[in-house]
Amino acid sequence: MAEYAQITYTVAGGVATITLNRPEARNGYTVTMADELAAAFAAADADHDVRAVVLTGAGEDFCVGADLSQGGFDFDAEHGPEPHWQEPAGRCARRIFAMNKPVIAAIHGAAIGAGSTIILPADYRLAATDARFGFVFVRRGIYPEGASAWFLPRLVGMGTALDWMISGRVFSAEEAEAAGLVHRRHPADELLDRAHELAREIIATAAPVSVAVTRQLLYRMSGSDSPLPVHALDSKLIGGLTGNPDAVEGVLSFLQKRPPRWTLRVPEDLPDFLPWLDGSSATGTDDAAKADEGDEDDRHSP
Repeated sequence: MAEYAQITYTVAGGVATITLNRPEARNGYTVTMADELAAAFAAADADHDVRAVVLTGAGEDFCVGADLSQGGFDFDAEHGPEPHWQEPAGRCARRIFAMNKPVIAAIHGAAIGAGSTIILPADYRLAATDARFGFVFVRRGIYPEGASAWFLPRLVGMGTALDWMISGRVFSAEEAEAAGLVHRRHPADELLDRAHELAREIIATAAPVSVAVTRQLLYRMSGSDSPLPVHALDSKLIGGLTGNPDAVEGVLSFLQKRPPRWTLRVPEDLPDFLPWLDGSSATGTDDAAKADEGDEDDRHSP
């Protein structure tokens, strides 16, 4: 298992737990942390022993945003970044977006700036009752990061996204839950247990290939101009169920009132006609983005 400097990565019971681990700096976000997070999510996606991922932070806060005291960005300030340079929050957000496995963010204390943007692609966002969120970029004279201008309106609607981003104000977990950013709130001392409990429930009941396909269907197809291309893909998927052992197992386990025993695995058994795979090896990476970036992924790996 890889060694990390600013995060921790553990696997137990099918759940990978990725923890921001700079509590002395309130988990201030750095380029190193960004690259380690991207690497850890990639490792979880490739590991057959991992069925779900929990993302959290050590100490009293989830993440208070960028820590520029650690040297700023990884390019020369005088000459600026190379053409395909990726800002740090997006390196994590993009990798979560590409995941084949569900991601549960467990957020406590302050989740400001990058602390709010990197959680947006997660499948679930559970918050401690003391959590505080803030897309504070305009109050720092900077701009939204982590592709948050794409993710946030899809989660909470354009009106709320405009309010939060144009004002840059910090808001409570209660407001976040009411707007749909947060799925559920829990007492801080119960938060991580509830996140792992949810992960174990998904592992026990949901077929991994079905989860992977459904997750990407929602993200990649819900923005289509009409339902017709979505229905065309649905038809291919449903038409292949007669040869799908997990579909047979799902019905049998229901009729026999027993836990399911799934046999299909991610990524090997993903349907090869999924348009976002684009003829790749189905690793769960964003292939179109990779083609644009050339060898940039190597430069940003730890």
